[in-house]
Amino acid sequence: MKEKGLMRYLRTAATVIALVWVLPAIGYAQEAGIEWSILNQELVDLHRAGKYDRAVVVAQKALQVATQSVGLDHPDVAQSLNNLAGLYRAQGDLANAEPLCKRALAILEKAYGPDHPDVAQSLNNLAALYDQQGDLANAEPLFERALTIREKVLGPDHPDVAQSLSNLALVIASQGDYARAETLFKRAVAIREKVLGPDHPDLATSLDGLALLYSCKGESAKAELLYKRAVAIREKVLGPDHPDVAQILNALALQYVEQRDYAKAEPMHKRALAIWEKSLGPDHPNVATSLENMAALYRVTKREAEAEGLEKRAAQIRAIKR
Repeated sequence: MKEKGLMRYLRTAATVIALVWVLPAIGYAQEAGIEWSILNQELVDLHRAGKYDRAVVVAQKALQVATQSVGLDHPDVAQSLNNLAGLYRAQGDLANAEPLCKRALAILEKAYGPDHPDVAQSLNNLAALYDQQGDLANAEPLFERALTIREKVLGPDHPDVAQSLSNLALVIASQGDYARAETLFKRAVAIREKVLGPDHPDLATSLDGLALLYSCKGESAKAELLYKRAVAIREKVLGPDHPDVAQILNALALQYVEQRDYAKAEPMHKRALAIWEKSLGPDHPNVATSLENMAALYRVTKREAEAEGLEKRAAQIRAIKR
């Protein structure tokens, strides 16, 4: 993959693959009450289904319930803040996400101290936001701190350590240090496959990241195999129309373009676009990315009129103030 295209794609990929937001499970004791727990479970289900608009409404209600039940500085409020911020980020609304992340982190550090796993997750969320903004100088040390906390508290083979490894690897790769990034990705894959099994969506995330790295290094055959395996896992677990499936289809399409296999690339791009339009809405930034990628394919295959129409629509989406 050419260097300029690599950096653009790494930034795009960072918004939807390795930088995972955890919507915590509902199985532990919580003080915000049963209504809050029910709302959390609903928003988790909506998030998994890719119904982000509805999930935001539910997350806002959950935050309100938590605040009224336990006060402004309770960890349950921090969980709701992180959940809502993650959903805003999934919609491309970074301006609303950032203050929520910072407030959640402050609450958790005050409540638990600097080395708690929940603090690590909150650091991860804020770092993911900075990464999506292209602010690597702020993102990398937060990812490093989250990894250090998790290794210390949870042990070197915990799935949350794998999450931190994948996130840090993507940031390192975007700065051109492929050797270190490959080591981190491979360790993440090994942990997730061992602990979570061969069909877990988190394993697909690490496979996707490693495939992207191989693509950047020009190792196309390795990249294609990993992308295909990641697609199969996500389709099996999440269903064929989930936005996370579209993300890997988009990546695989770009891989085929790099290999000049345009006949394979086009249906992948079309399917990714259809999924994102359906699940995220016609004006989501991921839709614009998909349109731009398909337009580039049409340009290289001399379909100028079709490319121009897609580029105009993508530009209209990019111009929307969020």
